Amino acid sequence: MIYAISVLVLAAIFTVATVTPVNMGILAFAAAFIVGAWVSDIPIEDVVDAFPAGAFLIVGGITLLFAIAKANGTLDYIMDRCLHLVRGRRWAIVWMLFALSGLLMSMGAVLAVGMLAPIAMPLAARNRINPFLMGMMITHGGLACVFSPINLYGALVTGIMKSAGLPTNPGVIFLVPFVLNLAIGVVLFLVFGRDLIRGGRRGDDVTASAGPIGGIGAGTLSSPSPASDGSGVSTAVLSRSATGTAVEAAPPRPRLDRYQGATLAGILFLAVGSVGFGIDIGVSAICVSAALLLMAPKSHPKIVDNVAWPAVVLVCGMLTYMTVLTQNGTLDFLGNTVSAAVAPLFTALILCYAVGILSAFASSTATIGIALPLAMPLLLGGEVGVLGFVAAIVFSATVVDVSPFSLHGVMILANAEVEDKIRFQRKMLAYCGIVVLFAPLIVWALVVVPTSV
Repeated sequence: MIYAISVLVLAAIFTVATVTPVNMGILAFAAAFIVGAWVSDIPIEDVVDAFPAGAFLIVGGITLLFAIAKANGTLDYIMDRCLHLVRGRRWAIVWMLFALSGLLMSMGAVLAVGMLAPIAMPLAARNRINPFLMGMMITHGGLACVFSPINLYGALVTGIMKSAGLPTNPGVIFLVPFVLNLAIGVVLFLVFGRDLIRGGRRGDDVTASAGPIGGIGAGTLSSPSPASDGSGVSTAVLSRSATGTAVEAAPPRPRLDRYQGATLAGILFLAVGSVGFGIDIGVSAICVSAALLLMAPKSHPKIVDNVAWPAVVLVCGMLTYMTVLTQNGTLDFLGNTVSAAVAPLFTALILCYAVGILSAFASSTATIGIALPLAMPLLLGGEVGVLGFVAAIVFSATVVDVSPFSLHGVMILANAEVEDKIRFQRKMLAYCGIVVLFAPLIVWALVVVPTSV
């Protein structure tokens, strides 16, 4: 009876959070006390102790560091430098934005796709690039690096595995989604972008300095400079040609200042320290953020308001409820029941499909937070390769973020410059269906099976 109630409450949390704007984490916190204390007779103190302090530090610290990098212009500088390299080559625009999305995501910018969509989609329209290709490329670019050790997703997975006593390897967890999303990007480009190679250059749009997107141009992301009005929006610089005609020249490119350099150094320290030396990501992110804030204490007086608190609440709430389900035996019961009914390898395949379908309509973060604990009996049993199976689960949960119902998909759809957005949405939905149908099977066959036999 306890197991049935626990599962029904979990389903109710997902349903309510999907159809209403109520944060899933708040519902999970409430469910943890109701199911834990009232239904399962777990002492209130034990439920409170289930709060994942490590996850709180990880999510809060990483999003705080990213908020600082965004506020002080570090991310704008990186985007400007990257886009400047394409120099009008249409095929290079697509791949540069793919790489830029991945770079920003790997640095902890979980909203990298949303940041790039207002730039990339109009840029695609001006340069006659297939808008569907552009939207999916920046999405898969971000998803390729979504499990960077200093990203929210990568840190979350590592934290869950450590708490369960499983072996961790952030490099493997990062590499599997990276390779598969890169392969998907290549296929998309071969199907929708071959004409870009034959079509030559369109340098007029890529090197324009002032654009219609809030002052951010097609190829230049501006920060205050001698050619700026001080607001971060570039102003045109007029010069005279040899014929005496006034022409508009691009403003000087922004330079990396001391504060931005320190921010990049802090992010690099976080990446190297966590991967190479096993330094705690959450603690390191908090310390680096504190040092950056002390460098310019008056520059960002309300920077804490920019921390992704909804994500913090969601992750911590779901992990707290999962701990309660572990304590009352529900997760062990479910895992053992499924393992006994189906061969372990096919159980892994079923779970990959379930995760992909669920994540297409719900939060991928919450889906991972639930799927990994559910898979623990299978992982601890040693019948499947731990790292391969975990990599397959997290890939299946995130690759479906191409859905028009996901946050990434919504941003792509909102900024697409197309005549018929309903048709564009249907195309995205059909593509998501293809991904849901084949991606779990492919990652299972290529990663789970070889690491389990």
